[in-house]
Amino acid sequence: MPAKALSGTIPVPGDKSISHRALMLSALAVGESRVTGLLEGEDVLSTAAAMRAMGATIERCGEKDVGTGIEWRIHGVGVGSLLQPQTALDMGNSGTSTRLLMGLVASHPITACFIGDASLSKRPMGRVIDPLSQMGASFTASLGGRLPLMLTGASPAVPITYRLPVASAQVKSAILLAGLNTPGITTVIEPIPTRDHSERMLRGYGADLSVETESDGTRIITLRGEAELKPQTIVVPGDPSSAAFFIVAALIVPGSDVTIQNVGLNPTRAGLITVLRAMGGSIEEIDRREVGGEPVADLRVRHSALSGIDVDPALAPSMIDEYPVLFVAAALAKGRTTTSGLEELRVKESDRLSVMRVALQQAGARVTETEDGLIIDGTGGEPLPGTPEGASIVTHLDHRIAMSMAIAGLASRNGVSVDDTSPIATSFPNFLALLSQIGA
Repeated sequence: MPAKALSGTIPVPGDKSISHRALMLSALAVGESRVTGLLEGEDVLSTAAAMRAMGATIERCGEKDVGTGIEWRIHGVGVGSLLQPQTALDMGNSGTSTRLLMGLVASHPITACFIGDASLSKRPMGRVIDPLSQMGASFTASLGGRLPLMLTGASPAVPITYRLPVASAQVKSAILLAGLNTPGITTVIEPIPTRDHSERMLRGYGADLSVETESDGTRIITLRGEAELKPQTIVVPGDPSSAAFFIVAALIVPGSDVTIQNVGLNPTRAGLITVLRAMGGSIEEIDRREVGGEPVADLRVRHSALSGIDVDPALAPSMIDEYPVLFVAAALAKGRTTTSGLEELRVKESDRLSVMRVALQQAGARVTETEDGLIIDGTGGEPLPGTPEGASIVTHLDHRIAMSMAIAGLASRNGVSVDDTSPIATSFPNFLALLSQIGA
């Protein structure tokens, strides 16, 4: 049965990208930083464990005030002073932890072994290994540049000027983090802008970083090395990638009216909202404000008749993690939605283009897979049939596939069954509880 109307006001967990960086930069500052709103999913806890293993003191201190959430206190060791970890750094399922921490280690005189779960161990790390090798770090990786891998940092590392061959905030961030302990100027040239949390936060912690934007949109990011980072008090905004599931749920379930609190609206992350509004979605910003250098608002989302569109591939970097749930919205829209420029989705936790095509087809949607996107012919608001009795969607241990198909199930006649919901804990531990809270 299709879900009844969804309603209520909910928070979403802290932004995952900002949570990772808050832990890493606090661990490199001298003194005590305080962080509230930190996402306490498994991925972020992998970062915390790794920073502890390299000398930082990280404590979870309970509620600071009612309503502000748990406070974490981090005593950093200072740039250049990371300690040799005594055991392998277990990254779990977190590609962000892996790639950013490889950057941190690359300019410190230590050796670290990176390991991860079966899913992470299939993901290529070559795009980070290449620039960090140019800076002087040495690697012994598994076949295809994959985990497990051993990294020995360079001391001193060599500053480089690196033009990103693919749009990747993780590669950019890894180079900038390596640049913190590298004498001289490290430069990253970014032809296609990606999320800029690293730049905002590095400046916030006191790094000497500048960004120039050329007439064609290319960004040139320069960082002066041998930085001294200052401890900060950080409030982490709500994760727009987590809010995305509830935005789409409210848009596609008839009669719904849901408010999502404290959502980060960094323009390098807000592509999904732009696209859903272009499809006819009612998404209203309430009390727009700035928190810790990041724009934030509460979002009121109401059921809307969506229409298919051609999604501008230039928006891909600002919504790369939100495409799986956008595909669900497209499956319920009127007419055809075309997406392209999404080769990056093939090297996520799973091949998200292929996996979402199969998943949506199993749920009764009309989907065609192309080399770099999906073409989806929507139902015009009619519920999807749902998965056949006895069949389950194969999620390939990918949390965003599991959550996206759970949302599809809300707008289906017979429901959608997925093979495994446990990966959801990596990024969104209370996802199912919040869905229940708004009436799903």
